[in-house]
Amino acid sequence: MDTELAQLEAQLEHLISHYERLKADNAALRGRVVQLEGENRRLSEKVRLAADRLESLLDKLPEA
Repeated sequence: MDTELAQLEAQLEHLISHYERLKADNAALRGRVVQLEGENRRLSEKVRLAADRLESLLDKLPEA
């Protein structure tokens, strides 16, 4: 009986440890997602501005 309880306790400790590690990983990944979403917005804006400038330059070219 004591052996079974010790095994269950060890398994429970392992599961708790695994849970805590996954919880920390999840928090880190959520932070990374927020960071990458911000970077994506910034880069999308840069692409939009570049496209607008290119369109403006093309409009200034004489028609051939």
